[in-house]
Amino acid sequence: METKALGAEFLGTFWLVLGGCGAAVLAADFGVGGNGTSLGLGFVGVSLAFGLTVVTGAYAFGHVSGGHFNPAVTLGLVAGGRFEAAKAPGYIVAQVLGGIAAAAVLLGIASGQDGFDASAGFASNGYGDLSPGGYALGAAFLTEVVMTAFFLLVILGATAKKAAPAMGGLAIGLALVLIHLISIPVTNTSVNPARSTSQAIFAGGDYIGQVWLFWVAPIIGAVIGALIHRAVVGDPDDVVV
Repeated sequence: METKALGAEFLGTFWLVLGGCGAAVLAADFGVGGNGTSLGLGFVGVSLAFGLTVVTGAYAFGHVSGGHFNPAVTLGLVAGGRFEAAKAPGYIVAQVLGGIAAAAVLLGIASGQDGFDASAGFASNGYGDLSPGGYALGAAFLTEVVMTAFFLLVILGATAKKAAPAMGGLAIGLALVLIHLISIPVTNTSVNPARSTSQAIFAGGDYIGQVWLFWVAPIIGAVIGALIHRAVVGDPDDVVV
């Protein structure tokens, strides 16, 4: 079962990166049609793509592994008493490898277009000059901490024993859509270290130098969110470890 769980985390993270970052790289900006209407997905479309990967991935793989697909979520669930700390390293490795594999596939697809240059961004996360809106390090850090904290609050609440079990994946996916709608202009939205690492590896340059923030801030945020949930709204019966 442990092997199957790691495989599910690999596949779920692969799907998240391929779907979300793929929408950003391949379809976010696709020019203008003959009637002047944009043919690209834009921020809203990319936000929906990330949310849809989580919704579909949760229902496809969540019954096997819990559907984390994100190192920050895994560590937040540990802090929230919902996941065994001993299993976390294996999950995180599987998630990072899944993200890198998806980014490699995406690079292979995107490179089929003349002039494609992964170093131009490749849906990577960044701050300062690498932020879509030019937001400074402090703003980026605060954004990632707060967004990930609330992501964990939604995850823990939606998967509680007294919650509607069939709706958990939908609530979590919609939360990720909202997070992207808020924060794409600031950091290109991470809240997921595996997603950030996979893109930075292929974008290279300063994107690699900034990826530390997209490990540190989401993990801090996830732990904060989990601790707030346990202290304020959590049910002790939900704590399993």
